[in-house]
Amino acid sequence: MERKKGWQLAEAAGDRTPYATQHLLDRADWDADAVREDLRAYVLERLGDVGAVLVVDETGFLKKGTHSAGVAKQYSGTVGKVENCQVGVFLAYASPQGVAFVDRELYLPQEWGDDAARRQAARIPVGVRLATKPQLAQAMLARARAAGVRAAWVTADSVYGDDRRLRVWLEAQEQPYVLAVSGKEDVNVAATWTQRRVTTLLKELQTLPAEAWQRLSAGEGAKGPRLYEWYRLPLVPPLQEGYERTFLVRRSLSDPDEAQAYVAFAPAGVDLGTLVKVAGSRWTIAVAFEAAKGEVGLDQYEVRSWTGWYRHVTLALVAHALLTVVRARLSAPLPPRRSRQKGRSEQAAWRAPRRRGQGSLAPFRQERQAQQGRWPRRALPRPAAPSPN
Repeated sequence: MERKKGWQLAEAAGDRTPYATQHLLDRADWDADAVREDLRAYVLERLGDVGAVLVVDETGFLKKGTHSAGVAKQYSGTVGKVENCQVGVFLAYASPQGVAFVDRELYLPQEWGDDAARRQAARIPVGVRLATKPQLAQAMLARARAAGVRAAWVTADSVYGDDRRLRVWLEAQEQPYVLAVSGKEDVNVAATWTQRRVTTLLKELQTLPAEAWQRLSAGEGAKGPRLYEWYRLPLVPPLQEGYERTFLVRRSLSDPDEAQAYVAFAPAGVDLGTLVKVAGSRWTIAVAFEAAKGEVGLDQYEVRSWTGWYRHVTLALVAHALLTVVRARLSAPLPPRRSRQKGRSEQAAWRAPRRRGQGSLAPFRQERQAQQGRWPRRALPRPAAPSPN
C-alpha cells in the first residue's frame, strides 16, 4: 500500500473501521520492548557476521501539533532544518548480508522535562528522564552488548562522536569505533602530546603534499565507488593495551577544502583501508531509513502517546528486518551447477515413489484413511475360498 495509516490498513485487512489497528497500538496488552528483544535476536541470527558494524543515527518525524510525545521545534536531518517534529535515535546492525535496525529510542527535548501535565497527557512513564542523544545511543549499545551482540565496529556522525563520555565508555568496553567529529572538538596529537582543535588541524593538513594523501573508496554508492582522499594522524594512545587512537581526515576530490574528520579507536596496526571502510558504512543507515519509511511506513503513524510511538516503530522495524532477510536470500548466489544437478536428482528420487503410492507419505495417508474408516484397497484381506462341505 502507498500509505500505512489506520484507515488504509483497516481497508486492506477488510475491516470497516480502523479501531482494531488503533487498539493494537494503544490499549492491547503486549510489550514493545519484548518484541524489540525478539527483533534483535532475529537480525543477529539471520544477518550475523563477525565483521558487522553497529551504526547509530537519528531521524525526524514531522508533526503539525504540539501533543505528540517529544514533539518540539528542533533540527531534523530529514529536511535539513529546524522543524516541528519528533526525533528518534536508532541503532542498526550492518553486515555483508544486509542492514536492519535492532533498537530505537524517542528523544525528549528540554521543554518536556518539567511539564508534568504535558508528559501525563502524552502518557510518558514517570521514570523516563531527559537524556541526550549520545546517552540514548550508549543505552542502546549497552543493551545490545548485554544481549550478546558483538560487532567489530561502532560508527556514528559528529552528534555522537563529539561526546567524549561516549568515546571513553566504548574504549572501556574495548569496542573499536570510527566516529565523526566536528571542527569544535579537541584531540590529543601523539607527536606533541597536546590538545589541538580539529578546525586548526584540518587547515594545517591542507598544506601537506599531494602524495601524503591516499585515494580510497568509502564504499559503493549509487554512481559507483565513493572515492575520497584520506590521511591519518596518530593520537595519544588509550589506556587499553593493544589498541591505538587515530585522527582520520576525509577530503573531497573536487573540493579539497571540503573535509570531514573522524576519531578512531582500533586494534594496534589496523590498516587505513579498514578504517575507511568503517567510516563509509555509516551511510548504510540512511539507506535503511529510506527503505523503512518508504516500504513499511516507519513515519506513517497517527499515534500521539509514548506507548503508541514505540509500538508502531517497533512493528515497522520488524517488518523492515523481514524484508531485509528476504532480499539477502534472493540476492544470494546460486549453488554451483554440479550441486544443483545433484539436488534435482535427489528430488526426483524422492518424488518417484510418491507417484507410485510408495513414498514417505504413504504410511501417514494409510493412517488417515484408517481413522476415517477407509482402508486402502490393497490392505483389505482376500475372502477365503468356499468350503466343499
